[in-house]
Amino acid sequence: MRAHRLQVDDIVLRLRAAGCVFAEEEAALLLEAADSPALLDAMLARRVSGVPLEHVLGWAEFGGLRVRVGAGVFVPRHRTEFLAHRAIELAAGLKHPVVLDLCCGSGALAAVVSAARPEAEVYAADVDEAAVSSARLNLPHARAVLCGDLFAPLPATLRGRVDVLLCNTPYVPTGAIALMPQEARLHEALGALDGGADGLDVQRRVATDAMAWLAVGGHLLVEAGEAQASTSVRLFEDHGLAARSEFSKEHDGTIVIATRLE
Repeated sequence: MRAHRLQVDDIVLRLRAAGCVFAEEEAALLLEAADSPALLDAMLARRVSGVPLEHVLGWAEFGGLRVRVGAGVFVPRHRTEFLAHRAIELAAGLKHPVVLDLCCGSGALAAVVSAARPEAEVYAADVDEAAVSSARLNLPHARAVLCGDLFAPLPATLRGRVDVLLCNTPYVPTGAIALMPQEARLHEALGALDGGADGLDVQRRVATDAMAWLAVGGHLLVEAGEAQASTSVRLFEDHGLAARSEFSKEHDGTIVIATRLE
């Protein structure tokens, strides 16, 4: 027991020296994940070098689930749980909701919705092959997890049927990428972060085609920066959707919900 305690203390000290704020919690997770001293040393070395803990472990905690996250795949943020929770609430009155997770990354959003609504008909898509590989692990019961650009890979039979369209598009302005934490800049795909000059380039493309895929009464949910939300609302309104923004103090996150009324 004493030797184990010394080992934990050494790991914590190394993590603290590398700037890890939650060193004790990270040490416990690394010890849980490693089934040999050699593997523990390798995992600790990767973490100390700056690799995100989630990539070292191979999973991220999100919405009460352990979501598989492969190397280079966008790590789901806790603030995005607000998006998943609102999606579940909006689908509450539907017996068999059709759910689409676009720009799905690891599929974390669809996984949380599926856990709450296992009877849902779930689809997911992302342009990044590594992300799709992770999403397929996290969404084993989905109708399809597809690789392609936005709506392009989706089956035509899905048009006009989507009740809940989750779309956590990249929304960091290009000029702000350099200000992001090193873990994100160096270890996550740039395409999952960079939203163009004002951060809303991908949202504009989604807004252009969303009406055709949503069912009447269907909802599209995206995340946005607080300063972007009013612009995001307008761009969905310009494409025929009723839109509003919501802020969660608990999650410190802002989302935009756009609804097809007819």
